[in-house]
Amino acid sequence: MGTTPATLLTALLLGLAWAIRGHFGHEWGAAWAGAIGSMAILVASGRVAWFRRLPALAALGAVGWGAGGMMSYGIVVGYCRADTFVNSLYGYAMLAVIGGLYGFIGGGMLGLGLETSADKKPNWFVLISGMVAGGCLFWGIVVYQLEWLMTPPRSEAWGLCAGAAIALAWYTYQEGFHRALRVAVFAGLGGGCGFSIGNFFQTMGSISGISYNWWNVMEFTLGFCGGLGMAYAVSTTQWPKSAKPSRIANWIGLIFLILLLPWTNYVNAFEGKKLVQLGQGLGVEDIAQFVNHQQMLGLSMLVLVAIGACINWKWHEHRDDPSLIKLGSFVLFAYTLYYVLYGFIVKGFFYRSLSIGSSDTLYLPILFAAASLWLLAGRGKVEAVSSSEVKPLDPSMLTAGAIMLVAIFAIATATVFIHDGKINFHERFPAPTQRAP
Repeated sequence: MGTTPATLLTALLLGLAWAIRGHFGHEWGAAWAGAIGSMAILVASGRVAWFRRLPALAALGAVGWGAGGMMSYGIVVGYCRADTFVNSLYGYAMLAVIGGLYGFIGGGMLGLGLETSADKKPNWFVLISGMVAGGCLFWGIVVYQLEWLMTPPRSEAWGLCAGAAIALAWYTYQEGFHRALRVAVFAGLGGGCGFSIGNFFQTMGSISGISYNWWNVMEFTLGFCGGLGMAYAVSTTQWPKSAKPSRIANWIGLIFLILLLPWTNYVNAFEGKKLVQLGQGLGVEDIAQFVNHQQMLGLSMLVLVAIGACINWKWHEHRDDPSLIKLGSFVLFAYTLYYVLYGFIVKGFFYRSLSIGSSDTLYLPILFAAASLWLLAGRGKVEAVSSSEVKPLDPSMLTAGAIMLVAIFAIATATVFIHDGKINFHERFPAPTQRAP
């Protein structure tokens, strides 16, 4: 697929998956979305060598995007909605930092996997150790000692992610993984810009008074723009010949994707008390039967998909190139549909009538649009592989960064200008109270 179809395919699917992630939350929901976005890039590339490493590469993207799930941003969203420019600007800027960390770590981890060749492989032990140490050091100095707090009184885990991202950037630059660094930068710019703009959409929706899940719109926009940035960087970068697939790495990645991720999300989202509250909200008469039905449906789907995926990969891992291309495309859309259905079950979609006012009504149409784009734009046509060098930085990064800064100032100004004074918001820098004379 060409650059434009590849970026749109990835943007649509990562946006969709990130919207569904809102039903699950935290690291594991984000990891499932990151896996889908990474698979979309691999399928759009049409590179058979990448298809042979699909489970391992998708797992790297999942871990990278999932790491940012520890960050809290609820209060930051509230800052954006403030009626003063300094608070609104702060909120949008900090959302850009949080979204940027999502994309930078997710794009960087996937990029390292893509840049791995027979002659050049990352030292994963050194990298991960450095990212853990960098996260702890940055948090300890900036957050704990200097008390530069972004989201008081909420968790300041953004400091852990910031330190890990700095360590990742340093490693990729020092070790010459410039392609991975390029993917990280563009994915970070896309994620940061998407988070800020997405919350602007949410704020405007709240001001409009239209009843809709505007929070979900914000989440979709984050994933969409993050997917655009990551896919653009991958599709416009010349990659070396990929390393031979590791059977052990692929199977570890596969187990992570089809067993550990779904199981953890199942445990968190299908918890009895949550389903009881859901059933009560839907007006279900027999709550016990509802809870049991939802849990059994989710567990049955998990088991069947896990067994089917293992059999499918075992059958295809040593087969010819055309069958691998078909397998990769099938896995992408099947895995995305799996996440959509899980999201439907968690929200009780099948127990309520369809409504255009519910954001999850659009999930299947978005998936259908992505599948149609894939069918019309080449269906994984194999592209040539080039091994020319890539510079660590290029002018397009600065241009994209400048556009993001201008956008943040523009939406902060617009928010204050059209603020109706009725929506709830937080103030990071409240105005000093005047003393009585």
